[in-house]
Amino acid sequence: MKLSDFDFNLPEDLIATRPASPRSAARLLVAHGDAIADRHVFDLPEWLQPGDRLVLNDTRVIPARLSGRRHRDSAQGAVSAAIEATLLDPQADGTWSALIKPLKKVKLGEEIVFSDHLSATLEQINDGQAYLRFNLTGDDFDAALEQAGAMPLPPYIAAKRPADEKDKTDYQTIWARNSGAVAAPTASLHFDDSLMGALAERGVTFSHVTLHVGAGTFLPVKVEDVTTHKMHAEWGRVSAAAAEEIRATKAAGGRVIPVGTTALRLIESAARGGVIEDWEGETDIFIYPGFKFAVTDALMTNFHLPKSTLLMLVSALMGQERMQSVYAHAINQNYRFFSYGDASLLIP
Repeated sequence: MKLSDFDFNLPEDLIATRPASPRSAARLLVAHGDAIADRHVFDLPEWLQPGDRLVLNDTRVIPARLSGRRHRDSAQGAVSAAIEATLLDPQADGTWSALIKPLKKVKLGEEIVFSDHLSATLEQINDGQAYLRFNLTGDDFDAALEQAGAMPLPPYIAAKRPADEKDKTDYQTIWARNSGAVAAPTASLHFDDSLMGALAERGVTFSHVTLHVGAGTFLPVKVEDVTTHKMHAEWGRVSAAAAEEIRATKAAGGRVIPVGTTALRLIESAARGGVIEDWEGETDIFIYPGFKFAVTDALMTNFHLPKSTLLMLVSALMGQERMQSVYAHAINQNYRFFSYGDASLLIP
């Protein structure tokens, strides 16, 4: 299985930089077996059945992108230089791992000031990542970060425009509640209150799980033999209640449909024994063609980057040739791609 098997040509103008408004007005490509239908997300209830269960990732994206200034004292007074930091993961010792630009300009022990209330000291550098200790912790840190930080938009959007106040709403799901992600579970961004009400009226049920999406979701695959790729680990949790709900749905003959690849990766991590159980920890599960799904019956997801692990995941669910035809149709019909783009409902 070669990396080139998952490549395709995508016109630049199909990469979305803003979401549809309202959220559920985004287009929805439904691939059901060999058939393809062009719909909108607000049509989703028509494609689901009473007793189906949607699995929703309730992680909350933190405003992880920070702009600050580097300070050091000298005989001539304070010297200041611009610094960009993107937070990645909180560490057990209280520091945060982060990407810093330009990292080589910052010395160990130096302070970076992000706002009147928020600053951090560079404590360690390891394998290109910085480890920052902030001056605040707990709720004080969260409040200061909310004020100083910007949403960590994906690189292909950030290269075209900076994040703004609108992104603080647009890049967050309506059910986000557990802070810790530095990227959104983007298929979930299409849901609004109106759609949730229509789904509930249809008899569709919901389970919430948590996977804190990391920046590793944007890391490219660099090996030609894709089976040797190492995934970035992400923390997740499936509660006992959610696991029981999913088991009950399966037992009753309903379909379990994760919304987004993050929810899918998490429930399949929790079901490696064949039956889903409550689970908590870090998962680096890598799903590519040949993977045997334990609980997933269908998937709602956005359209993914060429050569990405997420394209490999949907190919595992639907079949590689099938996904090639689905993506060819999406490009031909001018679907909008990636995080702020349109959605697909994939039913094997």
